[in-house]
Amino acid sequence: MGTTSNAKPTVLLVGGGIGGMAAALSLARLGISVDLLEQSATIGEIGAGLQLGPNAFAALDALGVGDAVRRGSVFTDRLVMMDAVDCSEVASVPVGEAFRARFRNPYAVSHRADLHGAIHEAVKDHPLIRFHTSAQVEALDIGVRGVTAVTRDGRRFSADAIVGCDGVKSVVRSKLIGDAPRVSGHVVYRAVVPAADMPEDLRWNAPVVWAGPNCHLVHYPLRHGEQYNLVVTFHSRDREEWGVSDGSKKEVLSYFEGVHARPRQLLDRPTSWRRWSTADRDPVANWSEGPATLLGDAAHPMMQYLAQGACMALEDAVTLGKAVEACDFDLPAAFRLYAAARIPRTARVVLSVREMGRIYHAKGVERLVRNSLWTGRTPERFYDAVEWLYAWNPEQCLADARLAAA
Repeated sequence: MGTTSNAKPTVLLVGGGIGGMAAALSLARLGISVDLLEQSATIGEIGAGLQLGPNAFAALDALGVGDAVRRGSVFTDRLVMMDAVDCSEVASVPVGEAFRARFRNPYAVSHRADLHGAIHEAVKDHPLIRFHTSAQVEALDIGVRGVTAVTRDGRRFSADAIVGCDGVKSVVRSKLIGDAPRVSGHVVYRAVVPAADMPEDLRWNAPVVWAGPNCHLVHYPLRHGEQYNLVVTFHSRDREEWGVSDGSKKEVLSYFEGVHARPRQLLDRPTSWRRWSTADRDPVANWSEGPATLLGDAAHPMMQYLAQGACMALEDAVTLGKAVEACDFDLPAAFRLYAAARIPRTARVVLSVREMGRIYHAKGVERLVRNSLWTGRTPERFYDAVEWLYAWNPEQCLADARLAAA
């Protein structure tokens, strides 16, 4: 599918979330015409807050939306882990000037809708991106010479290639790979509360994890400190199916009976909760086939324990564009290069996230071991430990693929 600059290929993107929007922007900035198919009737993001590491800002800058996202973000002072049983501090990592100097970007938190909105504004303004809502893909034809997607209401969209950005239950992944999600049994409740409803002694300018036995709580400020994001996670005692629903305060309280009163008081603050039964997938050796590939949660769904889901999708989008450039707009070749670059890194994140979940939820002697891990550790040692994750940059994003080919 080699082309000249006067006949660049066309691409279908399935899914209008953060990853789909970012991919649309990445490709359109290269002069590629994009049709973005979103199954919802409106453009937007459900959810509450999210955390953005330096790697996310490197990707956002490469997409031209870094400044817009920074305007809506809260820049935190530190990352904190507390023991939810005895209220002791397990670790506190400063993410101020020295952290920014090390990783060339800040650590911040943002409302998910604000991040999505900043990218959407750039997408709306780009003449090569056409957005189609209420476009739930029901049938796909992926051939050597191109792809066609048919939506539930009978619309047909054809292009030279397709990128599935359609999340855990990806239609495109089902066509390419056909594997099932791994329902984790971990349930996440999310809520946003006004700052005035937060206990004064917990209004910290930091993402704070209260680590408990088979459960944890997280809180951090949003929207210039006017709101706080609250997240609670627990190991469900029931058999779970992946999905999102309204939550029950009674259910939440039943899993946090052994937690100290100081963090437990947070459970009384929200007036409503949303409940996520989470899932991920085991990493695969390949997610590209001919003119089709995957991105974000469709490629590598992960749980939330390293706060990297959106960050990885943003990295994917930038790397996809770099691969297209490197392959001179030969999309099947670019998709192979992109997958080769992203699979080792995202697999490492998926597996590290699972391990971090075990560490967060340690109990008994394992809890004591966890609490001793970081005693006396300098900030520089923390930075060394996360360099593989936070030091990602667009200039080197194809390096893993080149290493694999060597």
